[in-house]
Amino acid sequence: MEALELLKTRKSVSTAFLASPGPDAAQLDEILTIASRVPDHGKLAPWRFIVFEGEARARAGEALAALYGQKHPDADEKKMGEERTRFTHAPVVVAVVSRAAPHVKIPEFEQLLAAGNATLMLILAAHAMGFTAQWVTGWISYDPDAARLLGLAPEERFVGFVHIGTSTVPYQDRPRPNLADIVTRWEGPE
Repeated sequence: MEALELLKTRKSVSTAFLASPGPDAAQLDEILTIASRVPDHGKLAPWRFIVFEGEARARAGEALAALYGQKHPDADEKKMGEERTRFTHAPVVVAVVSRAAPHVKIPEFEQLLAAGNATLMLILAAHAMGFTAQWVTGWISYDPDAARLLGLAPEERFVGFVHIGTSTVPYQDRPRPNLADIVTRWEGPE
């Protein structure tokens, strides 16, 4: 796919509409290698990836559903089912983890931006290979117990979860911002 066409056509498809095939091991390694080619002031690599594939997706969903049930004992079976299948729609789910930490020269905010850029590059690389990806957050991205359950250290946090697969529905683009609403041209101090 030509680079500009790739950028113009990238869009998310809800995880409920992602299915196999997903990237194989070699394709996923290439996607993650590309995702790591982001601006990274200080060469800190302030991110890491956790890959959920195969049966591990269902095991993660069961563990997260159990945690959700503990936190929300009034949750109905529909909601518990959603939690159990959280990672099972797409064949591959990649958690992007920020390892931003105090540094003598590089602000933590810049490190977090690098992790966000790694997430976007992951999505673009998947799209370039013909897959569809969606960046999802949700309660598990912000819950310290879910973070521990999924293997994060206390100082780490989720940037999000990228679900990668093949769309089962036709692409439908959403309205995009009008440039006149989001662009100003600075001409000097007033």
